[in-house]
Amino acid sequence: MSASLTGPAPGHDAKAAPAARPVARSLLVMPSVLVLLAWMIVPLAMTLWFSVRQYNLLDPSIHGFAGIDNYTYLVTDPDFWASLENTLILLVAVLVITVCLGTLLAVLFNQPFPGRNVARVLAISPFFVMPTVAALIWKNLLMHPIYGVLGVVAHAFGVPPVDWFAHYPLFSVIAIVSWEWLPFALLILLTAVQSLDTDQLEAARMDGAGSIAQFFFITLPHLSRAISVVIMIETIFLLSVFAEIFVTTAGGPGNATTNLAFLIYSRALLQFDVGGASAGGMVAILLANIVAFFLVRTVARRLET
Repeated sequence: MSASLTGPAPGHDAKAAPAARPVARSLLVMPSVLVLLAWMIVPLAMTLWFSVRQYNLLDPSIHGFAGIDNYTYLVTDPDFWASLENTLILLVAVLVITVCLGTLLAVLFNQPFPGRNVARVLAISPFFVMPTVAALIWKNLLMHPIYGVLGVVAHAFGVPPVDWFAHYPLFSVIAIVSWEWLPFALLILLTAVQSLDTDQLEAARMDGAGSIAQFFFITLPHLSRAISVVIMIETIFLLSVFAEIFVTTAGGPGNATTNLAFLIYSRALLQFDVGGASAGGMVAILLANIVAFFLVRTVARRLET
């Protein structure tokens, strides 16, 4: 019989073909990996390069190596610390509002009541509204002191209307961003509530536990992983809130609503200081990576338990 029927030819290594498969896969995957690396590394490298350069869009004669001057000017600028404080206040406030209300609404929408499916769709729908549109809706249709719904209600009760974006600018931005992200928290937490074993709740009811005790000792511990995921994802996106501030307050009055993202924008496209804006971008990248590092570790630890 021929060698092809009796077995591998003399000198042929039977392990050669399986060993070559990972190499072949690596060669096929390598182009996409290189594209992704270039897509991430090239903008980061250019930002780092411009952050140590003097570069002004209006005056090309201003150029040269700046070293750490851009970073020094950034950290000594009071606007930087105000923007960092506003960023943290916005982040913490939106997280508290969305997680607390999302948990309560998830428990509520898990209960049977007439029109529950319609109510779920309506509650989740704000998440699909673009940030710019959401900001315009709140600015002109809800919070406008004369034409807005809140202004009309104030006039109806004989109360002076409030110019929210002038007197409470940061609170107004927090309300808009919370309205946008509450449906996301609700969707994740509602899915987690629906996965809760009903036998535990039934056993607790038979033991005499009330609704509040069931929530704090059964439902809330069950939602701990989902809450961690919500906090991680929202934090990453809330560090870069921009459209809501740009449309409603433009960072003002003064720097009352200027966060780190809007400060970078104003440095680059309003003050035309590309070097200073790039330095701010590097600080924002560093801050986001530090926060993401601790959040990912916390979520991974919870998922392992």
